[in-house]
Amino acid sequence: MVNDRLAVAPEDLRAGPGAAPVAWAVHEGLLDYREAEAAMEARVAAIAAGAAPELVWLVEHPPLYTAGTSARDEDLVAPDRFPVHRTGRGGQFTYHGPGQRVAYVMLDLDRRLPDLRRYVAALEAWLIATLDEFNVIGERREDRVGVWVRRPEKGAGVEDKIAAIGIRVRRWVTFHGISLNVEPDLGHFDGIVPCGVRAHGVTSLVDLGRLVTMPEVDSVLRARFEEIFGPTVAAGSPV
Repeated sequence: MVNDRLAVAPEDLRAGPGAAPVAWAVHEGLLDYREAEAAMEARVAAIAAGAAPELVWLVEHPPLYTAGTSARDEDLVAPDRFPVHRTGRGGQFTYHGPGQRVAYVMLDLDRRLPDLRRYVAALEAWLIATLDEFNVIGERREDRVGVWVRRPEKGAGVEDKIAAIGIRVRRWVTFHGISLNVEPDLGHFDGIVPCGVRAHGVTSLVDLGRLVTMPEVDSVLRARFEEIFGPTVAAGSPV
């Protein structure tokens, strides 16, 4: 079933009048995961203290697996294939690697809407709107967080995941965020059960025949983000 119950109006997640725009940073090259985690921790503390603006940080990582707080050991099929990082984000196992756009989203929900379910729904809406620009129909599901694409050519009822969501919140400041498969090596997902879902596979924009570049995806991500969360301003990468 498509989950419309948590439909989010654009004004719901915008900061109040006079709020500073969200900093928008793009890291060039592949970023070490632990380095990214440390930078997020520092930025979240600064946002909570009122010492830094909110931030969306776009990165790519070298191949690795991350385990969220709900990860089950049996879902790590190939524990020696890539580095495995245990994280404090919600969710289960996921893969990050080249060709996948990760967006770390650090927003102060106390100044926006302190409701985690609606925040996750807003992230899904952001991804769905981004995919729509590339003529891909992304959908949310009642029982599965993330964004899904129907694959009727693979059989009745077959769906593949194209984007994942995993968040953490401290003092109502969010971190971690989303990952969108642009052109990753989909075989790298074979070392895990992605997000604990065995019944469905994974896909990417390029796998679906959309031959897009990462800068093209980044441009659309930013435009669609601003429609839901408000204005952004270009900033340097924290690392």
